[in-house]
Amino acid sequence: MKFLMRNLIITIAILLLLSTAVGLLSDRLAEPEDVSVSRIAQEIRDGNARKLTVRGEELTLELQAEDTRPLRSTWRGDDVTQTLLNLDVPADRLAALDVDFRAEGAREWIPTLVITLLPILLIGVFLWYLTSRAQQGAMQAFSFGKNRAKLFSPAENRERVTFTDVAGADEAKEELKEVVEFLKHPKKFIEIGARIPRGVILIGAPGTGKTLLARAVAGEANVPFFHISGSEFVEMFVGVGASRVRDLFQEAKRHAPAIIFIDEIDAVGRMRGAGLGGGHDEREQTLNQILTEMDGFDRETNVIVIAATNRPDVLDPALLRPGRFDRRVVLDPPDIKAREEILKIHVKAKKTSDDVNLRAIAERTPGFSGADLANVTNEAAILAARRDKKKLGQLELSEAIDKVSLGPERKSRRISPKEKEITAYHEAGHAIVAAFVDGADPVHKVSIVSRGMAGGYTQQLPIEDRHLYTRTQFLSRIAVMLGGYAAEELVFKELTTGASNDLQNVTGLARRIVTEYGMSKKVGPVTYPEREEQVFLGRDISGQPHYSEATAQLIDREVNDIIFAAHKKALATLGKHRALLKKVAGELVKVETLEERAFYKLIGKKEPKRQEYDVETKPVPAAAHEPTAS
Repeated sequence: MKFLMRNLIITIAILLLLSTAVGLLSDRLAEPEDVSVSRIAQEIRDGNARKLTVRGEELTLELQAEDTRPLRSTWRGDDVTQTLLNLDVPADRLAALDVDFRAEGAREWIPTLVITLLPILLIGVFLWYLTSRAQQGAMQAFSFGKNRAKLFSPAENRERVTFTDVAGADEAKEELKEVVEFLKHPKKFIEIGARIPRGVILIGAPGTGKTLLARAVAGEANVPFFHISGSEFVEMFVGVGASRVRDLFQEAKRHAPAIIFIDEIDAVGRMRGAGLGGGHDEREQTLNQILTEMDGFDRETNVIVIAATNRPDVLDPALLRPGRFDRRVVLDPPDIKAREEILKIHVKAKKTSDDVNLRAIAERTPGFSGADLANVTNEAAILAARRDKKKLGQLELSEAIDKVSLGPERKSRRISPKEKEITAYHEAGHAIVAAFVDGADPVHKVSIVSRGMAGGYTQQLPIEDRHLYTRTQFLSRIAVMLGGYAAEELVFKELTTGASNDLQNVTGLARRIVTEYGMSKKVGPVTYPEREEQVFLGRDISGQPHYSEATAQLIDREVNDIIFAAHKKALATLGKHRALLKKVAGELVKVETLEERAFYKLIGKKEPKRQEYDVETKPVPAAAHEPTAS
């Protein structure tokens, strides 16, 4: 600060000196030259005069040459014109001269005042700016340790969310309703000796509604709600995060009963001892302060902490123990019933036509999260508006599903007839194997329209939501994924790069069957993770397999056996139904897309019926075939 003030004073002094020097020099250059009246008369006679200014008894003559100084003289008499005529100045020259009569004492003080004060004003403004910046910096230094949480008070009605706005998370809502009830009516819990949980942690994949549930708690509880992200605690200076945690809890206690919501708590709650810097690491100090505030010596606080994360595996065990985060609320991807309820909420504010069937849309979106479904309805509304429709219909919702899951259509992509034929046979191979292999999910759509990175795609949808998979179902899925590869091999006797994505998925699934699911008879019911997890700042960076080389070779042989057997099954199925393969591929070349009903009618097989059920089920892993870049 002293260094800044010293430089400021030196700068101001230099500016003042320069301003003074320039002012003196300009005044010196503009100062008139004192001469006799006869000299002025001589200049007028010679035609060198440009303007004559008469101010009382003072004459000032400006010459034609702009680089010469004006001439100044004094005179005595009643009439300056007569005086000049007496000095032999011709009357015509005097008449042509610009003569300016001014009252005595009149000065051009305004320009002089502006020229004098302008540098001072500029220096003053500059000084004020630097001073205000310095004060702001000082205030920021004092407020550096203040929390940055956003407070939502009960009086605020902006975008208020309640539990009625949340669908598909009934168990989670029941858990959080107890928190809301305690904040509203704490007496009945205290009288019976019950203690409300100090913390609730929301765990779920991205898009499953963790932040939405927290907003619903704030809307229902009608108490002050502090919202902050885990990353907002951490700064480059050690100790700032801990200071902000203390300030946040102190402010929440002043507003008690209150709720603190920490979004993405894994930003500061990672396992201690895994990072750099030891005990003085900024994240560790912040986490230590959170642990102390949640369950330290001061236990009589009416503040409830709600946190959200999608990485519970990297959180410190001390953070998850009872007394801190007592409850874990797991949010899974919604099942078919929940997806239908979520769609009803999202289309409530949109104009829909009578043909919209949300149940059919829910059946087509296994594995979609709530955020994905919201995106589907929004994309459908945008698509309907682009088509100048007043309402969105079933067609727009169906196309929005493909856009969200696969990407937009690449209509500008031009491919040769040969590549189009190869792509058609590739996708037809997937579809034929899926239609005739036991345990495979039914085909929903086959298309050779390029979307995103895929040159074509085959979509499968399960008949019903499931959360358990058998070995037969996995082997059938591998055979279906190898259907495109086998079709190229069978028809063209040549392979293309279009099956690269299929082969990656096939290899990964086959290895998981052997090493994770214990479905290999030779390897047995043992799991063999690829490497030991060594958490470093929440990431796995290194590790070596903890099994022998012989076991690794056995695993590789089993993986190869599974893939080769599925490949053999795919080839046999396509060879048996080669006529249908050619028929489907030819139809794809013509129409580019076959829906479920058209596909099964084409191959002469009965269209599968999906079960209508209303039971509670767990979330469904996405069963749709990954698109291939054919």
